[in-house]
Amino acid sequence: MADGATPAGYLGVTRSLSGRLWRERAADPETVRRHEMALGLPEPLARALASRGVEDGQGEHYLNPTLKALFPDPSSFMDMDKAAAILVDAVAKGRPMAVFADYDVDGASSAAQLVRWTRALSAPLRIYVPDRITEGYGPSPAAFRRLKDEGVELVITVDCGAAAMEAVTYAVEIGLEVVVIDHHLMRGDEVPPATALVNPNRPGCGSGQGVLAAAGVTFVLLAALNREARKQGLFTQERPEPDIRQWLDLACMGAICDVTQLVGFNRALASQGLKVMSGWRNPGLKALLEVAKSQGPATAFHVGFVLGP
Repeated sequence: MADGATPAGYLGVTRSLSGRLWRERAADPETVRRHEMALGLPEPLARALASRGVEDGQGEHYLNPTLKALFPDPSSFMDMDKAAAILVDAVAKGRPMAVFADYDVDGASSAAQLVRWTRALSAPLRIYVPDRITEGYGPSPAAFRRLKDEGVELVITVDCGAAAMEAVTYAVEIGLEVVVIDHHLMRGDEVPPATALVNPNRPGCGSGQGVLAAAGVTFVLLAALNREARKQGLFTQERPEPDIRQWLDLACMGAICDVTQLVGFNRALASQGLKVMSGWRNPGLKALLEVAKSQGPATAFHVGFVLGP
């Protein structure tokens, strides 16, 4: 487009509601050509890949992402191994535990994954979701006090907690152990005094998985839990190792509904999660689908606009 010229727009629309000009993403012609040659793609699709920043050799992973190729090492997340050891030890000793979840889809799907893993090992896990109106977002001293009074010893916060300095400090003071699983950006070096804090956006975490929703971080935690439980000899013939792939639909829910960037491992979670979801074996998701009078294989539309809201 010549300097000063107005872009053609799409369907005659050249500006956003706020008056900003829509501009087509630039695509390096040489990268477009290499995508065409390497993947046998038509030019428009190759151009779309290039304009999205997909580099040479990464096109196949972008179009057909797999967990085998893209699953990160759980140990690359700061405190992940520590969190897994704490939770597995708690399950082995029968310690009373609770998961404190945010009230959105990401929080709910994160909590659901942990509940399913602990139930597979016959370990009870109390679920606490704060009331949006009366309690607001995130953990509070009052909520931790309530859990402590119920006899809970270990609290796992999901999709919240990384910024809850006051609440987590109070929890520690009254004798609760806290593990934080979160993905929100953190303010500087201010870290709540949790026993373990897993967050790919925590300063100093070298996982490179900052686009993950909490549900994605939780799914990686499940892999770490299986590895730690295997190491501790927790699995038996009567209590076999759970196949965490059956819960990919929940990880997918969080990734899509939290509007995260679907690249790399996160893209694989969404893609493979939709395949698992399409079997509609999850009673809760199936019930929501029936209420919405929808059917057929799961798509991103189902997750983002039918089930998610």
